[in-house]
Amino acid sequence: MNAAHTIEFYSTLVITSVCSLLSLVALVHCAIQRPDAFSAAGPLSKGAWLAILGGTLLLTALGFGGGTLGLFGIIGLIASLVYLLDIRRALRGSDGNSW
Repeated sequence: MNAAHTIEFYSTLVITSVCSLLSLVALVHCAIQRPDAFSAAGPLSKGAWLAILGGTLLLTALGFGGGTLGLFGIIGLIASLVYLLDIRRALRGSDGNSW
């Protein structure tokens, strides 16, 4: 294995790990929230967010779609970021929870 392949392998491993960890954090946060708080946060229910985040975590961790930067990896990253940056903030505002 030459240096370029080694760098590519480890950078892909780091990116996959970060995306999977981000999806896991979003999934755990979603799982511990009250179901009634999601009606104020947006049109999707808690069950829908759990399905989206769980599915994207599974697909990102398994590396479907050509690796981390494949279609499913990007979709998983976007779904996790939307939840953490938008929905989590709306849930925090309606709940008063600091996390």
